[in-house]
Amino acid sequence: MRRFSRPFVAAPADIDELGHVNNAIWVRWAQDLAVAHWEAVAPAAMRDACIWVVTRHEIDYRGNVAEGEEVTGETWVPDAPRGARFDRHFRFIGRDGRVMVEGVTTWALVDRASGRLLRVRPEMTALFGVPSA
Repeated sequence: MRRFSRPFVAAPADIDELGHVNNAIWVRWAQDLAVAHWEAVAPAAMRDACIWVVTRHEIDYRGNVAEGEEVTGETWVPDAPRGARFDRHFRFIGRDGRVMVEGVTTWALVDRASGRLLRVRPEMTALFGVPSA
């Protein structure tokens, strides 16, 4: 299993009335992180042929991040897919090493041309460092 990470900085528009990153922003960041991971590992032809869509989010909020603060988003795919779907784990870690947010999203693979679900092929799971089922 290969981990992928990238930084995120809380912009003024990300902050809610409580003075910290809004929950909807964490969801957006989780999606942005997953998409960046896919774009970093998948060949162009694969990216052009298919797209991933989220079917489920499970998120635990453990800390707050204020405007201007940076977190490191980390994501990985720990297990082989189930047909067209797989679970992707993620977490956002503050500069102090504390986990601020973590969760699991379930993604489904869709053929761009037809809009139909596709079985995740072994060559795709290998991109994430996961053996096929």
